[in-house]
Amino acid sequence: MAHRRIALFTLVVDDYDAAIAFYVGVLGFELREDSPCGNDKRWVVVAPRGAETGILLARADGDVQHARIGDQTGGRVGFFLSTDDFRGDHASMVAAGVRFLETPREENYGIVAVFEDPYGNKWDLLESLKS
Repeated sequence: MAHRRIALFTLVVDDYDAAIAFYVGVLGFELREDSPCGNDKRWVVVAPRGAETGILLARADGDVQHARIGDQTGGRVGFFLSTDDFRGDHASMVAAGVRFLETPREENYGIVAVFEDPYGNKWDLLESLKS
């Protein structure tokens, strides 16, 4: 069987540079690619340092896509940012102005808190229990 992996997933955003500022400048992701595609479109890929899967930041095109910004998962937490230093990452994200929707909580699988990106997409910041 062939080796498969998820290479990218798309987040629809309203502005490339503002999205880069958040994901790279605030969350500390790396900017893997920012290439022009014509018609004012760009191929913009960001990812946590060392991650295999990247996020394609796609600027909304048209009313239907604009309506989906921040609601790509119907209001559910749709994205999970795993860390091995929850407390440190949480503190630095709060200091950088990231909006957390709850205080950190300990679950049977680890410590977690939900935050929003600037578009309203819900993310879990999660440190799994060590085995």
